[in-house]
Amino acid sequence: MRNSLNRRGLQAVLAAGLVVISTAGAALAEPSSSNNYQMVESDFTAGGSVESCSGAYCARASIGDVSGGTASDGVSTAAFGSVVPDEPALEVIVDQGESNLGELTTEVTKTKTVTVRIRNYLSNGYILQINGEPPKYSNHYLSTPSSPTSSQPGTEQFALNLAVNTSPNVGSGPLQVPSSETSFGTVESAYATPNMFKYTPGETVARSLRESGRTDFTISMIVNVSNSTPAGRYAGDYAAIVVPVY
Repeated sequence: MRNSLNRRGLQAVLAAGLVVISTAGAALAEPSSSNNYQMVESDFTAGGSVESCSGAYCARASIGDVSGGTASDGVSTAAFGSVVPDEPALEVIVDQGESNLGELTTEVTKTKTVTVRIRNYLSNGYILQINGEPPKYSNHYLSTPSSPTSSQPGTEQFALNLAVNTSPNVGSGPLQVPSSETSFGTVESAYATPNMFKYTPGETVARSLRESGRTDFTISMIVNVSNSTPAGRYAGDYAAIVVPVY
């Protein structure tokens, strides 16, 4: 996702893709702005599904708006397929989630969520990683706390977690579908504490230690700026990486 902007504004472009077999681009959105800053809503979108097999496993990567395990953008549809006996599989759907970006100020934390839905069959589990440098303009990167830290408006921060938060009011814990008796995805402890956020590129944020039914992971991102944050056009590209374990 790329958009030409006035250098006086700040644009945080959170373009993301799913890395299992394919990657996904993000759609342009209308920016929200104040006198000093500007942000374009980050979109985890697409419209494609691809399946690939090796001697060890099959992976199906599907991107789109998801409701009840099925996604459609008017052009294409994504859904979990039927389990095939004796055929290992890893299935992933990414939902673009919700945005609460609005006008950027030093007084309010802005948020974005994306949901990654994962199901694996006949494997020893999987790991979910988020990778990509923090938003950057010129030689300046937005600061990322390397240990769990509370959201602090007025302090420059780009971070995430996979928890139910109240400050800001965003996010959800892992949802096991249809139940915790069949689905076993868990969030890593560093990203599981409500109201505490961090970001280390390439770090594992969630996993399953066994074959699992569908688990929906909600990734909540926060953006805070300070009075000293340089104005300019910031950009960042991110990937949700899902790797099967055997």
